Amino acid sequence: MKTLTLVQRFQWSRFFSGEDLGDEPALLNHRRIFILPSRRGLGFMVLLLLLLLIAFVYNNNLTYMLTFLLASVFFITILHSFKALAGLIVRPGQSPSVFAGEAAAFEIYLENPGDRPRFNLHLTLSDTAVMNLAANSKAGIRLTSKTTHRGWHHCGTVTLSSTFPLGLFRVWSPLRFNLKTLVYPKPSVQELPFPMSPDDASTQGATRQGVDDFYGLQEYQKGDSIKHIHWQAYAKGQGLISRRYSGEQGAALWLTYDATHAQSLEERLSQLCRWVLDAEKAGVHYGLVLPGFKASPGLGLAHRNKCLKALALF
Repeated sequence: MKTLTLVQRFQWSRFFSGEDLGDEPALLNHRRIFILPSRRGLGFMVLLLLLLLIAFVYNNNLTYMLTFLLASVFFITILHSFKALAGLIVRPGQSPSVFAGEAAAFEIYLENPGDRPRFNLHLTLSDTAVMNLAANSKAGIRLTSKTTHRGWHHCGTVTLSSTFPLGLFRVWSPLRFNLKTLVYPKPSVQELPFPMSPDDASTQGATRQGVDDFYGLQEYQKGDSIKHIHWQAYAKGQGLISRRYSGEQGAALWLTYDATHAQSLEERLSQLCRWVLDAEKAGVHYGLVLPGFKASPGLGLAHRNKCLKALALF
């Protein structure tokens, strides 16, 4: 733990944003824990002042005794409130990738190495989760944060707080880890067919001499070319059926930036994201071509994530 200067110790950002911890676990001690009276504690202080005033005006010894007894409880609570967080170890966890508009989930792990259980622990990001932690135990929790744009989404400041034991004080510790998640573009809602490959674009008929020979029919799948739909079967009420050609077997699908016809960059990336997901679901080998990036045709989770990462960081 690096040493802080006197000016750094009293910076307002330490009270609300915390120190930059990076990937290291945080041990909560007097440097990272802050404490102030809660609303209930402020009301308790007003009560003490009223009792002291009454005892002074009426010179009532019993009122003096009650005032000092309650005041002792008030000041002893400061120590117990501090111990509610002192000694805890907080570690950052994993953060799976999501699509824009979904909630990013950040894993936070708490470890209690002491023999005293911890109660009423609040972890706050954009929402608040409450948990108890038994003695000599560890526990993990997920905090969510809403995403709006593709790219890297940083976790920000996680605040661990408690009002244990009497609610008279709020003790908190702001923690800022190097925790981020990758946000993919939001998939397009339009179910557009896959782009035609250069070989398909040069084909004017249903077959190509010596290359594409008709070999059968199969149920229409998302992404099949409209030219291959067996319209006669559809007219007879047999549903959508696609013609298949031998030249298509083993052919890779190329998803290119130029094949999208949207107006904006985000709409183009959104459509490419939808095609990547559809091709993966259909089991079609696909490659991705962006300005300055090219992924060879492939299939599988690793290939899918590679393509989606390229779209997210484009």
